[in-house]
Amino acid sequence: MMRIAGVVLNLLGVLSLWFGGVPYKTRETVLDIGPLKATTEVEKKAEIPPPIGAGLVGGGTVLLLLAGLGSRKRS
Repeated sequence: MMRIAGVVLNLLGVLSLWFGGVPYKTRETVLDIGPLKATTEVEKKAEIPPPIGAGLVGGGTVLLLLAGLGSRKRS
């Protein structure tokens, strides 16, 4: 279980460092005059700071190392 969590944390950390955030789309009203409404779709990005991405990679690496040490002691 710790290996899976470690891999997921590493993957999230690398992706956040690579892309700098998660893109998403939202609808915004551009014109609203009585019954007439105009909307547009705007692409935004939820930015993830680099220290958090590095922390995710570090935490995932620690979990992977701990999982590796735990499996060696049992054998």
